[in-house]
Amino acid sequence: MHNKSNILNQFNVVLCRTSHGGNIGSSARAMKTMGLSNLYLVQPKHFPSDDAYALAAGADDILDKAIIVGSLEDAIKDSHIAIGFTARRRELSQPHKNIRESAQNLIAIAEDQKISLVFGNETNGLSNDEIKHCQLLSFIDANKSYSSLNLAQAVQICCHELRVALDFSKDNAINRGTRNDFVPHSELNGFFIHLESMLNDIGFLRKIQGERLMQRLRLLFNRTQLDQDEVNIMRGIFTEIQKKIK
Repeated sequence: MHNKSNILNQFNVVLCRTSHGGNIGSSARAMKTMGLSNLYLVQPKHFPSDDAYALAAGADDILDKAIIVGSLEDAIKDSHIAIGFTARRRELSQPHKNIRESAQNLIAIAEDQKISLVFGNETNGLSNDEIKHCQLLSFIDANKSYSSLNLAQAVQICCHELRVALDFSKDNAINRGTRNDFVPHSELNGFFIHLESMLNDIGFLRKIQGERLMQRLRLLFNRTQLDQDEVNIMRGIFTEIQKKIK
């Protein structure tokens, strides 16, 4: 078992389209108190900002090294698992589990693989386009009639649950034999692009609602959580199909 700081360093916190610089600073403070330090910002409206550094309250080092990117895909390209946090279920959706249920499995995966914790905009949460890039969805158990949490509060709770799960895992060995070695998101996205290309080549997407079908297929394969060998096998099949029809 790696030590606690090594495990927690496998987690990246990704904030998407954050409106208020103060929420970025408060999130950095929340991360630091729980031992996480990798912060990615997707199209932040105000950053760097004085508000962010004021509310970071000593977590300036996390803000100083925060990585700003133009898309969620860029933020999670090196991660093996992206878990999106959303209070509500979606019409077509990945598994949606309480963070306490998910935390121990995430700790086991993080022994040697990168995980992104993805949080949406303060007002609207994660968009459907952002959610499609997440293999898993999670939520914080809260009052059903008022489940709204401040962004930094949500980050704090999720990071705390991971820390608690890590302490538990040290006393109760997690069975690593039940988990897969997942591929980085950049490779998984390449798989989906290849799949869409092949379906276009055989004319299948033109016969039905192509965009909705690809959303369903993303959900299907995200639930399967493909490993490297499975991705290679499937892409080999796609390539052979494309050769035959040409």
